[in-house]
Amino acid sequence: MSLLTILEYPDPRLRIKATPLTEADFTPALQQQIDDMFETMYDAPGIGLAATQVDFHRQLIVIDVSEEKNQPLVLINPEFTPLDPACELMQEGCLSVPEYYADVERYIRIQVKGLDRHGKPLSFECDGLLAHCVQHEIDHLKGIVFVDYLSRLKQDRVRKKLMKRLKA
Repeated sequence: MSLLTILEYPDPRLRIKATPLTEADFTPALQQQIDDMFETMYDAPGIGLAATQVDFHRQLIVIDVSEEKNQPLVLINPEFTPLDPACELMQEGCLSVPEYYADVERYIRIQVKGLDRHGKPLSFECDGLLAHCVQHEIDHLKGIVFVDYLSRLKQDRVRKKLMKRLKA
């Protein structure tokens, strides 16, 4: 396994929309990509990582919201449906926007569908942190970064802060 480079906002590659994986994509190379993404996410440390964040523009997400980091979840070609129109604010951070956190409103309960790491269909309901994480990571696959939900002023502050960090 190896650590991958995480793209940092405002890198334009974070805006590339990911394409779905097909049956032919389920190869040993994909399994290695998944393992490398988990290693990168755990090392960062984070609870979710979308393939877009490591410059692999396919619909692949890895997540582990457990305290013990022992409940890895792979979502391929994921989609979600709100189970309730209710939303809640939760503070979010992002491995592509280091050292910045902001409240983002997301659906409380969602139905998630996709494929597992072996191409088998999966479907589950979730809420709380996992629901927020799934929605956050699916946004990445669509070229959306969580700071897009913030005011223009806050977005400019984040961009300037990260540009300074990159120059240092």
